[in-house]
Amino acid sequence: MEYVYAALILNESGEEINEDNLTDVLDAAGVDVEESRVKALVAALEDVDIDDAVEEAAAAPAAAAGGAAAGGAAADDGGDEDSEEDEEADVPDTTDEDDDEDEEADGEGLGELFG
Repeated sequence: MEYVYAALILNESGEEINEDNLTDVLDAAGVDVEESRVKALVAALEDVDIDDAVEEAAAAPAAAAGGAAAGGAAADDGGDEDSEEDEEADVPDTTDEDDDEDEEADGEGLGELFG
């Protein structure tokens, strides 16, 4: 995760994201730098517009929530009561006591994604 943060810092400050700059930021933060990870990140970000990617990532949750709300409103077209019961059956049970396990699983997925 530190590697991605370092790349974001370089992007925000207007510096070129290259191996030397990324290593310098990581060293300054006290991170034990792995050269192979630095090279992989620089190569992965070579053709990426980070500002656009950040904007898209920030807009994606809002778009998904808006799309779900619009879809729910369109489904409520004054149909009979049987269809309303079917819709309620599709709603996941959120009263489980497994919320802590779900949060841990979410965190593990992010850790694997960003290393």
